[in-house]
Amino acid sequence: MNQKLLIGILISLVGISGFSQGMLLPVIAVIFENNGVSSSLNGLHATGLYIGILLISPLMEGPLRKFGYKPLIVAGGLTVILSLGMFPVWKSFWFWFVLRLLIGIGDHTLHFATQTWITAISPIQRRGRNIAIYGLSFSIGFAIGPLMAKLLDINEALPFIISSIMSLLVWTFVFFLKNSFPDQDPDLETSSFFGTLKRFSKVSRYAWVAFLPPFSYGFLEATLNGSFPVYALRSGLDLSSVSIIIPAFAAGSIISQIPLGMLSDKYGRHKILMIIMFSGFLIFTIAGFVDQSTVGLFTCFLAAGIMVGSTFSLGISYMADLLPSNLLPTGNLLCGIFFSLGSITGPFIGGIIIQFLEGGFFFVMSSMLLIIFISLGLFKEKSAEGYSISNSR
Repeated sequence: MNQKLLIGILISLVGISGFSQGMLLPVIAVIFENNGVSSSLNGLHATGLYIGILLISPLMEGPLRKFGYKPLIVAGGLTVILSLGMFPVWKSFWFWFVLRLLIGIGDHTLHFATQTWITAISPIQRRGRNIAIYGLSFSIGFAIGPLMAKLLDINEALPFIISSIMSLLVWTFVFFLKNSFPDQDPDLETSSFFGTLKRFSKVSRYAWVAFLPPFSYGFLEATLNGSFPVYALRSGLDLSSVSIIIPAFAAGSIISQIPLGMLSDKYGRHKILMIIMFSGFLIFTIAGFVDQSTVGLFTCFLAAGIMVGSTFSLGISYMADLLPSNLLPTGNLLCGIFFSLGSITGPFIGGIIIQFLEGGFFFVMSSMLLIIFISLGLFKEKSAEGYSISNSR
């Protein structure tokens, strides 16, 4: 199959996945709020997606190496489609939690397979651009998804039914793909859970620093969407201001995703990551001093999105630079795990800061980005094949 067509189908799949995830967050939150569910339980329910990701992550590499990319994409997509379609069947807090967990499992299976496939077939001179387009597709889908909340005024089941049908339509394109397999690791057992753990250790020795940008993206995205509204309202900003400020981060990431990916192809992932991490540190530090200003925070959120909104896709590209092709499945798996860890810990730490350290909300994020900047500066770029990446460009 033509490589452009293959990448196009894979990108479409991740776009509709972003759409379904973006739909679930506000739709379920609004339904629960209207039904008197407490904000704490509402927040707990939202973690189901990330718990599903963490549960399935260590178990996916063996099946990918054994069965190839296509079967995992089929299984992941089918799990999401069926789970979305089951929401209207029974309106129950814990039943919906299980469905959300299953969507996390299905989405991550789909993401893991498509992400690994794209990194494997992308030449290094176009890897940053291809992964950036992949990230952009998810971001656009995630940004459009919340619009489905408006359909709740017509019927509560409508957002779930429409998302399920749209996912089914895009998922059918998978059957036009010819299956392919990742390169095997000749030195390690490939099919077992323990083989995956051994590769976790091997990959971490060579590419640990590449997992920090995905962690930072998960941390920032979840904290800015989940904790910032509470911080802003307690700081005296009104709800209309909050609704304007939060989307600025996503808008900034959409603007810069492809340009930063192409710049990383030209000048190197390490150099671009250091620039954006330090820029993010400065931006969030400034945000800490203008947190009473709607205009100031909107500007900072937009600038932060432009600079650090691409850290997930750049982290994946950097990981692929540092590892040989036979370890790419493990590297992609760890990128997803670190993103999930950031998504879970971000709102928790943000909540603690809001409760006990008034005014320190943005400085926690700026400190995290500074630590990652320093880690990148100290990291010696050596691949698992023993050559210096910086010298090979």
